[in-house]
Amino acid sequence: QVQLVESGGGLVQAGGSLRLSCAASGSIFSINAMGWYRQAPGKQRELVAVVTHENSTNYADSVKGRFTISRDSAKNTVYLQMNSLEPEDTAVYYCEATISSIATFFKDYDYWGQGTQVTVSS
Repeated sequence: QVQLVESGGGLVQAGGSLRLSCAASGSIFSINAMGWYRQAPGKQRELVAVVTHENSTNYADSVKGRFTISRDSAKNTVYLQMNSLEPEDTAVYYCEATISSIATFFKDYDYWGQGTQVTVSS
């Protein structure tokens, strides 16, 4: 069984910073891409940032220059450093990872974390 556990959300004033973490655990064989998505009330879930196994990164235009995604492959963990936060960044942030495991006969599956709330006050 593979699990993703997020941490680091909270309440912050506009202009502040937060760092999200997401650790994958279980019978993992390999992790391909890891990423962060967010969903604001009344809106669809959207991609925030993704990092591949080769450490190639991609960001939503709305967060470029403010957010940085990184991963520690030894710890099966992905991070999202969020700076210069804006009220528009308020959302539930979800971690996602493409993982192959013994349980899936080494096929890639997408796993999601439970979500962590980020609230930015103006």
